[in-house]
Amino acid sequence: MATPTPVRRAWRVLTGLLVITAVLFGVNALGVHVFKGEGWVPEQGGTWVPELALDLQGGTQIVLEAQTEGADPSAEQLNQAVAIIRQRVDASGVGEADVATQGNRNIVVQIPGTADDETRARIEQSAQLELRAVIYASGPTNTFVGEDGAETPYPSPDPSLNATPEVEPSHGSDPNWVSDYLFAEFLAYDCADPSNDASSAPAGQPLITCDAQGAAKYILGPVEMDGSSISDATSGMNAQNGRWEVQINFDDAGARTFGEISQRLYGQQPPLNQFAFVLDGSVISAPSMDAVITNGRPSISGGGITETTAKTLADQLKFGALPLSFEVVSSDTISATLGSQQLQSGLVAGIIGLILVALFVVLISYRSLGFVIIASLVVMGVLTYILLCLLSWRLGYRLSLAGVAGLIVTIGFTADSFIVYFERIRDELRDGKPVTVAVEDGWARAKRTIYISKSINVLAAVVLYILADATVKGFAFTLGLTTVLDILIFVMFTHPVMQILVRTRFFGEGHPLSGLNPEALGAVYRGRARFRTPVTTGTRVKRSRGEAERRQTIAERKQAELAASQAAGKSGAAKEENV
Repeated sequence: MATPTPVRRAWRVLTGLLVITAVLFGVNALGVHVFKGEGWVPEQGGTWVPELALDLQGGTQIVLEAQTEGADPSAEQLNQAVAIIRQRVDASGVGEADVATQGNRNIVVQIPGTADDETRARIEQSAQLELRAVIYASGPTNTFVGEDGAETPYPSPDPSLNATPEVEPSHGSDPNWVSDYLFAEFLAYDCADPSNDASSAPAGQPLITCDAQGAAKYILGPVEMDGSSISDATSGMNAQNGRWEVQINFDDAGARTFGEISQRLYGQQPPLNQFAFVLDGSVISAPSMDAVITNGRPSISGGGITETTAKTLADQLKFGALPLSFEVVSSDTISATLGSQQLQSGLVAGIIGLILVALFVVLISYRSLGFVIIASLVVMGVLTYILLCLLSWRLGYRLSLAGVAGLIVTIGFTADSFIVYFERIRDELRDGKPVTVAVEDGWARAKRTIYISKSINVLAAVVLYILADATVKGFAFTLGLTTVLDILIFVMFTHPVMQILVRTRFFGEGHPLSGLNPEALGAVYRGRARFRTPVTTGTRVKRSRGEAERRQTIAERKQAELAASQAAGKSGAAKEENV
């Protein structure tokens, strides 16, 4: 005999769930063992253990102090700086970080785990971007070879040299900006000298500085644009030359200004055809103007820009400059505020919850049917775990104690879905339907209720994640994730398994230990006009019988009463004959 269509469909669905699980584990395995540090996998590679948040793991604490002259910074400035720093930290892939003000001058940044140099740079740098035209460029050397053949450093500029332009400059790349004193200062400028700080140079004056690697030094014209004109910045690889670059989008005013600059520089001889992007006083790129750019979308490339530096720079430019200058006061390793003991307590609480659910559904309510609930919870636990591992190294998600609480709460929500489904099946059995029909009809009735309930849970989780404080976001995230998985398991595991089990002898014939025994459930009739004598033994059966009787229509109840009275009449007649 051919396998029934529902069974074939159930096996296909279960196979699809197995394929999804295998794909998730395969992707994680590739991230851990094969593509570590390549392309879509971060440098540290994937992980088989979800990353923990600050409250469970500990991490790094960086205290920044605002540098102002005299008065303390305003609360608005500090709050703006907190928002920008939090965006930078989130962009670096660090989840569950804590950024807050401390006192009137400090900002405290707490990062789970050990903060790498890249993350520290994102936090500490002010990202003051300036666009200056290049007037003069050379190597980083500040020495010359004397008549005796010895290499001698250029002397400090003679104060008697002319320090003002002899001719009034007409534009930002006019060579007249370079006075005798400025050129002598340029020759003696040492890129390796840490005391040479160009980050606070006046915007309206020319600037002597070096690139970030100390491989070249420049004389730049005054600032012609700044970072406030940037509306967006993204990083990517140029398909034509294979180099990483930062794509910049200027606003309307910035696009017009940049278009005028490109028209002036295009066609000039080097280095007067170059413009420099200056980040905190250092030249990060000084490309030549190879075309007139009027659409406001230039790109920064070359100058040693890599995938990492391109992404870092794009994030810094996109999120803007800090409203204040900050200095790192301290950088320390902090212990977990809750630690492994609290994590262990949370896991123990989750295990106890699973055991209580298992005892209730197996021993008290559903007998063998309860093992379907347990198996569904196990499958859901496996999928949740592998998803948390993937999210840890792909999106920087970290599991906090609030997230653990969300996982524990979900156990009850998930069991609730299965209880609704099984009770619908039992209702159909009480109506006298066969077990296979009761499973399908119960599914049709239960899924609508469950879909509506889970949709409200997901909506609540989304609203909570958007509006709640950072300490609650972990709870909202895990609650939303596991609710979606609950629906997936309900559709792709629980119902297909039930379709297969009810076609076995144990469940299909309603064994007393199966949880689907019509007599134990108190079924009053088995189809149209086929009524059974009510069972009067056992308190549990009496309650079930009463529920089934209440579900009857008036006509069905009258017909049952008529059949009962006829049976009673026959019994009385038989007694009289015996007498």
